[in-house]
Amino acid sequence: MNAPEPEAKDPSTQPNADSAATTAPEATPAPEAPVTAVPDLSEQLAAAKKEAADNYDRYVRSVADLDNHRRRTVREKDELRQFAASRVLEDLLPVIDNLGLGLAAAKAPNADLKTLVGGISMVAEQLKTSLASHGLKEVNPAGQPFDPNLHEAISQQPSADIPEGSVATVVRVGFTLNGRLLRPASVIVSTGPAAAEEAKA
Repeated sequence: MNAPEPEAKDPSTQPNADSAATTAPEATPAPEAPVTAVPDLSEQLAAAKKEAADNYDRYVRSVADLDNHRRRTVREKDELRQFAASRVLEDLLPVIDNLGLGLAAAKAPNADLKTLVGGISMVAEQLKTSLASHGLKEVNPAGQPFDPNLHEAISQQPSADIPEGSVATVVRVGFTLNGRLLRPASVIVSTGPAAAEEAKA
């Protein structure tokens, strides 16, 4: 008795390795990093050229402004130097007028000497007042202690009335302008009584 032959299996019902492989779930690919857009080199060059042009324009404007400021400063300084004394001269014009009147009066045939002296004294006081209003102060140190910062000793002489080291005689008055020395006063300094000088000798 023959053994029964095994039944032939339908290939369509057999599992196919290829079909199994195709039906297996595919692996999900990793997300790619976003690609950064690289700017075009021509755009970068154009932007750099524009920035350089703007910077050069600002530089040229700054140089021009500085040059204009320098010229304006020189011009203003020159004008200030030329017209700085205008206010002083305006105040001195009346003094000049009065001096002219005094000279005209002195030339008159019947000129009175006492009147002329009084008029000249008034003009001198007017001149001092005008200059004092602009900061000029007279240094007249008669009888005061000698100050080398304000006085210039041209000689020494004994004096019974003036103590030693003080100004005996003012040869020429000095002047200060707003506290600054313009001209020192030329003075003769006392050496004290003559007897004291002889005792020292």
